[in-house]
Amino acid sequence: MKAYLQECRICPRDCGVDRYISNGFCDAGADLRINLAQLHFGEEPVISGSRGSGTIFFTHCNLKCVFCQNYSISQEGFGSYCSPEDLSDLMLDLQQQGAHNINLVTPTHYSLLIGDALVLAKENGLKIPVVWNSNAYEKVETLAQMEGLVDIYLPDYKYSYAAYGKLYSSAPDYPEIALKALVEMKRQVGDLALDEEGIATRGLIVRLLVLPNNIAGIQRSLDLIARELGTQTQLSLMGQYYPTHKAFLYPELSRGITPTEYDKAVDAIHAYGFKNVWTQELSCNNEWTPSFKADGDMVS
Repeated sequence: MKAYLQECRICPRDCGVDRYISNGFCDAGADLRINLAQLHFGEEPVISGSRGSGTIFFTHCNLKCVFCQNYSISQEGFGSYCSPEDLSDLMLDLQQQGAHNINLVTPTHYSLLIGDALVLAKENGLKIPVVWNSNAYEKVETLAQMEGLVDIYLPDYKYSYAAYGKLYSSAPDYPEIALKALVEMKRQVGDLALDEEGIATRGLIVRLLVLPNNIAGIQRSLDLIARELGTQTQLSLMGQYYPTHKAFLYPELSRGITPTEYDKAVDAIHAYGFKNVWTQELSCNNEWTPSFKADGDMVS
């Protein structure tokens, strides 16, 4: 029995619950649960490449974002159980299919179980880079245990203001916690490195999702990132917000972003001197959201 699940303090929630008999804030129990594992072509070019990213979407989440585009799995709990051995086999199968990397989406609440699966997969021939695709609401102590297992960190930095973290994700400490997590990620893997084909092999990419009405606080986020990580940090400025899940209950979130809002974020990036930035065409619909399975087990 894994003792860390008997009094779970894997993430900043510090629930302290016994996940063998109950669930914490994230709603996850003691077993891994996933919804989808497939080659995915909707990530940044250096992640998806020409053959796709071997993406594994985990069920549940330690944030409760009212606008979550993956809410059917993150908050409604659709997914199927699997063991670390099964997860290892999935990784190896995606590698066999030609994936450029293994892309672990929303892994935080399963961190140490995933670590077990990664050790096993690497022992059995996993060679491609491992991507940790997270919301950045993570403990530095837990991330430290992933060192050497993860090659690329792909975190969000969702908000720079505590009030918005509290209102929209039930996490008033999000800005402070996530920034510390980003610093630890940078310590482990450094700045982004590419191979001769332009595919990421190692490093940090920080995602900034532009939200309506400056709710993300992009300018302040850039100030914090520049100060703590440096302006050489690779950024991905995302323009794909669309209102979904509970966003319609909040008038300020109930529309897509405007070209002016996105352009202001681009201007701020240039003003701070960031050079390594990907931008997007605005897309206020679900064209990049995968078709998640609805026939798996669902937690009540």
